[in-house]
Amino acid sequence: MIGGLTRSQERAPSRAETRRDHPGQRSGKPLIESDRVEGTAVYDRSGKRIGTVERVMIDKISGRVAYAVMSFGGFFGVGADEYAMPWSLLDYDPSLGGYRIQITAEQLRSAPSLSRARGQDWPDRQSEEELHDYYQVSYYWLVS
Repeated sequence: MIGGLTRSQERAPSRAETRRDHPGQRSGKPLIESDRVEGTAVYDRSGKRIGTVERVMIDKISGRVAYAVMSFGGFFGVGADEYAMPWSLLDYDPSLGGYRIQITAEQLRSAPSLSRARGQDWPDRQSEEELHDYYQVSYYWLVS
């Protein structure tokens, strides 16, 4: 018992209010395993599913997630395109059970490619800068 509550009472959400009542508020679990992120749906601003997170790219020095590599299109994964996008563009939406982005599928298709599916090694810093500039977000390596 902690603070007058049993562990099960401490973990259980209040029946009057849940996390869905307060979107954007951090849940009691600030961490998530990478394999739980992979395969998570991605939705556009209107709530239409436009793709799936295939993998996350982590900066080896800082340990921060830098990119989500998304796939969309194709049929059951066959012929799907993959595009990297800065992680800062994804916002988890508990009501959808997935990530929401404020860009369209067409904007994704027009983005600079940082995908190994195109036969390239993970890009150099200049390619990363082009991707961040396209999405008009801060460079992840400069954010403290």
